[in-house]
Parts: sequence; C-alpha cells; structure tokens
Amino acid sequence: MVSTTPLCIGAVAPLTGRLAPLGAPLGYVLRALAPHLTHVRNGGRRYEVTVAVRDSRSEPGSARRAVRELAEADGARIVLTMAGTRVLPAVADACEEAAVPCVSTTFPWQAYVHARGVDPGHRFRWTYHFAWGLDDIARVFAGLWEGVCERATVGCLWNDDLQGRLLRHERYGFAPALSGRGHTLADLGAYREPAGDFAEQVDRLREHGAGLVTSAATATDLALFHRRAREAGLRPRLITCSRWLTYPHTHSSPAADVHAELGDARVATLVYWSPGHPYRSSLDGTTCAELARAYQEATGASWLQPLGLAHALLETAHHALATAADPADRASVADAVARTRLDTVAGTLDWTGGPTPNIALLPLVGGQWQPGPDGPRLAVVHNAGHPEVPLTGDLTPAR
Repeated sequence: MVSTTPLCIGAVAPLTGRLAPLGAPLGYVLRALAPHLTHVRNGGRRYEVTVAVRDSRSEPGSARRAVRELAEADGARIVLTMAGTRVLPAVADACEEAAVPCVSTTFPWQAYVHARGVDPGHRFRWTYHFAWGLDDIARVFAGLWEGVCERATVGCLWNDDLQGRLLRHERYGFAPALSGRGHTLADLGAYREPAGDFAEQVDRLREHGAGLVTSAATATDLALFHRRAREAGLRPRLITCSRWLTYPHTHSSPAADVHAELGDARVATLVYWSPGHPYRSSLDGTTCAELARAYQEATGASWLQPLGLAHALLETAHHALATAADPADRASVADAVARTRLDTVAGTLDWTGGPTPNIALLPLVGGQWQPGPDGPRLAVVHNAGHPEVPLTGDLTPAR
C-alpha cells in the first residue's frame, strides 16, 4: 500500500561561507544515496520521500532561518546537520523550538550540551547528536604522547572560547580525564581567535620546558604558534590537535597553507572515520573503503573524516522513518531516533545507552599526518582502545 503522505528529510548544510568545505561531504552523500531515499517502507506501507537542503551560510542566523523554512515550507519530518561550533547548536535549538526532530554530528558531546545552555543529564525532546567526548579525545591524545615519552609535560594551547573553557573544565576537561597517567598539563594561557600573536604562549612553553603541545586551535592559529615557537628556538616533538587539523591539507581545505607553514612539525589528531574502519552502510552495504574511493573519484578531492558521518546521518534518518510508529508524525520520528541502535558506515550508533540523554558515542583512535606520494596522508597510528580499526602507520615524533 502506498501512502499519499510524502515524507521530507531536511538538511542544513554549509554550502557557502567559511565552513563550505565541510558541507561538501554531506552534499556528496545526498547525491550518492538519492536512489535509496526515494521512498521508505514502514509496516505495510510505502512512503514517498523527498530531500530538501538549505544553506546555513556558515553562520547561526541563516542556520535558524533554514530550519524554519524546512519546518514550515518543506514540511520536514526530520532535519540533519553537521559542522560549526556556533552553527550546529543554532540548528539544534531552532529544531527544538520548532518541534522538529534533529540529528547532528561532528561536535564533542560536552560542547554540544554546554553550547545549548544546559548541563549533562538534560533531556531534549526533539534533538539528538552522535559524536565523541572531550574525555575520549584526551585519552587518545595521551596514548599518542606516551608513544613519545612515558610521562610528558604538555603545553596546552587553548583559546578563550567555549572549546578552551571546556578543555580546562574541572569535570569535563583534559585534566580529570587524564588523572593518574602521570602527565603534566601546562596551560599556556588563553587567547582570542583569530590570534594576532603568541608571544606569551611561546614564553610559557619555554618556561615549563614542555616538549609536547596539545591544542584545539584553528589550522591558521596553530601554524602561527608553530612559527613563533621555531623563531624562539623551540621545537615540540609532537603536536596533538583536533578541529581543523582532522581534515586533509589540500587546496580546498581550511588548512590549505598550514602544511607548508608547519613544515616538518609532527601533527597528530583524532580519527573518528577513515577508509580503513571496518564498518558497512545499513542502506546500501557500502564499506568505508568503497565510500572513500567513490568520493575521490566523483569529486577529485581527498576523502575527509566527516564523509562517513554524513553518510551515517542519512542512514539514521531513513531508519527513523522506517521504524517510527507513524513516520508522518514528527513526535513519532523523534521517539524512533531515541530508541535507535543502528550499525552504520560510521560504526554502531546507540541512543539507548549514551553518556547522557540524546547522545550516541562514536569511538576514537589516533592518527598522524605523514608524507605520502600525493601529499600528506592521515595514518592511523594508535588504536589501543579500538583494535578493530587497523593501524596504517607508525607514530613518528620530530627529532
């Protein structure tokens, strides 16, 4: 039986603006999965499905308007989004206000919760998220540091914004997550993004004798810090950095000129998805390696980590519409997401057992940018917590 009620999946993506490179994977996945998204079967009925995409323009105000348009003009039953420390929470808040189910990703869950003005334990009615935690990042980074020296003094280059404040948090930050591992965290001092100079932070790096650096800096700011450190005669043996440094250094990347600026710095980062991850799509059976290869062939660009997460967003939306008590009813769709446990190309997403309501966790391993025949490649060099993800290189510190 075919239902006469069409169902709309909405997506808020950064098609333009500074986050546009991170919107490319979602745009690709929407095109690639289009044949699988024309309809959904729920019970004995077949529902036609449409997909509507709205541009966040990489800024919160436009993102909120995009949600309103999807809810009112397009009749979206569920909204998907990813990317942007201010844009993503704006989409989620707008969906909560509009009573539209939302699934988002690419943002540590503690930052997702705090950016929305609540504490862990708060239960949202309409909005769901899958990612990793700041504590997960800390443990992976500590494993990378321990590949260089057993007990390290680590210079912490953290900004004065939400990300930096949470990394310093007495409960959710790096220090409590690393208690008992013997590392000394030396805060180099907060700075405002974009940074104008890092003279104070470089002085503190020297003062503490820190041989390693960890950061959540933008790629541009990290390059500036590294240049100032080298001018002062300092050379960290390893830099661990999240955010932009999880993406490839290509002409289309926000880190475009950073690889040259960092020179022979050894930059390691978190890895939440790669072609080597042992997962498969619930929609079309695509493996991680096949997805990465298809993206590169279709776009001419290197795979990047949000690609797997974008695919998992669509898998989640399809699953929610297929299992909701009434897929035409937004409340039923939200309830379906809340009880979802689904094996996706990004791993198993389980909203029934997260660290806090509305959150599903993704595992992390450690990677390092290393020279390759086609430019820097992201090698998986630390998988102690998740040995099912194969290593593809050895950790190499600076000499």
